[in-house]
Formats: sequence, C-alpha cells, structure tokens
Amino acid sequence: MANKGQQPPYLHLAELTASQFLEIWKHFDADGNGYIEGKELENFFSQLEIARRGAGVDPSNAAFKEKMTEFMQKFDKNKDGRIEMSELAQILPTEENFLLCFRQFVGSSTEFMAAWRKYDTDRSGFIEANELKGFLSDLLKKANRHYDDQKLQEYTQTILKMFDLNGDGKLGLSEMARLLPVQENFLLKFQGVRLTAEQFNAIFAYYDKDGNGYIDEQELDALLKDLYEKNNKEVDSKSLNGYKQSIMALSDGGKLYRTELEIVLCREPML
Repeated sequence: MANKGQQPPYLHLAELTASQFLEIWKHFDADGNGYIEGKELENFFSQLEIARRGAGVDPSNAAFKEKMTEFMQKFDKNKDGRIEMSELAQILPTEENFLLCFRQFVGSSTEFMAAWRKYDTDRSGFIEANELKGFLSDLLKKANRHYDDQKLQEYTQTILKMFDLNGDGKLGLSEMARLLPVQENFLLKFQGVRLTAEQFNAIFAYYDKDGNGYIDEQELDALLKDLYEKNNKEVDSKSLNGYKQSIMALSDGGKLYRTELEIVLCREPML
C-alpha cells in the first residue's frame, strides 16, 4: 500500500536496484491489485514529471493530459489503459532493474515454461520458495549471464516479496509470468477466455476422448481454436502456434496432462 504522507521513492535516480523498484511499485499500486491504474496512474505520471523536470504539474491542465496520453501510447503495450509490472520496467531508467534483466534472460515464453516445468515437479502450478533461487539461476545460466550470489539473492528476495503475499512459500506460474515482456506473456492472451472449473472439465473431457488424462499437440490445437471461436476472439495462425508451443513446454514427452492445462486456462489452479 502506498503511504500517502511520503514522497514517492527513488523516481529521481538514474539507476534502480531490484528492491528500489519494488518500493516504487508498491507505492503507486496503492490498492495492491497488480496494476497502476486510474488515480494511481495519474499520480504516478504526475510524480514522474516532477522528478524528471523538477517542476510542479497540474493534472487538470490539457497539456498534462496530452502528455499522459502520449506516455501511455508509448508504454502501455497491451493497450488496456493501465501499467503492469513488465511495462513499468520499460519506463524507469535502470540497468540493475531485475525485471529488465529477466527479460534479457528469457528469450521467449517457451524458455520460461521449460524452466518452470523443471521445478514444478508435482504439476501443481506452483514452485516452492526455496526452489526459486535455483529457478532464477537456471534462467541466468541459459542466457550466459554472469551474476554473483549477492545479486541472485537480491532478485530472489524481491520476487518473494512481490508475489508470496500470504507467506505460504509458494509462487504461482501466472504471477511469475508477469515478469515476461507483455508481448511474450502468452498467459495474458487468455485473460479474456479464462474458464471456471466446470467449463474446463467439460472442454478437457471433450478432447480427451479416450479418458487417459492427457491430450497431444494436435488435440491442443483444436481445443485452442475452439476456445477462441466460442469467445469471439480473433487470433492468427502464427500467434496460435506460439501459444500452443508455450503450453506444450509444460507437457511430458508430448503428453499435456490436465493439471498443466488447468494452470493456463483456469482462473486458479484447482486444488
């Protein structure tokens, strides 16, 4: 929650650490819903202008509103009228910002999913907090990025503070995927077609015709097309193939079990 009695931290700095980035995020995401939007967004842009230009601004001024519109056109990549974590990472001037580093570590959502699969061994849709350090270390090694234990520890602790809000020692796939660039986070593409448990059970049973508990890549292709058509969503074949490959990265030898697909298509993993 933001402390309205304090000035926003660190906006004047030329470089941010991971922990400083987290403080900025928490300050402006006042309701803790994972987005800077509405009055929060207006406040953020106003304070950013003050920090960068050293002068007061009037949010009711037409010039201010025009600047804010230009700002959103540049940084609001998915055009939803609000700023999320990966978009904020492009706005703030840093080299040490772990989100920007993360985007360099992971070339695609498929790489991210493959790394996740290694640690989500029970296919629950979560990894334990004590495995997070190894998960991040794997991504760093894959990108041939040099790092020291102190920096790895800082990244790990910041992600824990960001996502393990209830302190249960688990991190969800959909939450961690928010670290991906907007255009790479295929989970965001399914926000408009998220299913309830009942809807998911029905559609999985339809495509798992032999009842063996998994579907293959061809069946997934048909399932996704069906899902998009039923929800009146347009998707081109290239994008659909990308989503399919990302989901199949969670499969076991080409077999996509129902628990993996639940993580992607359901609002919450079923317990």
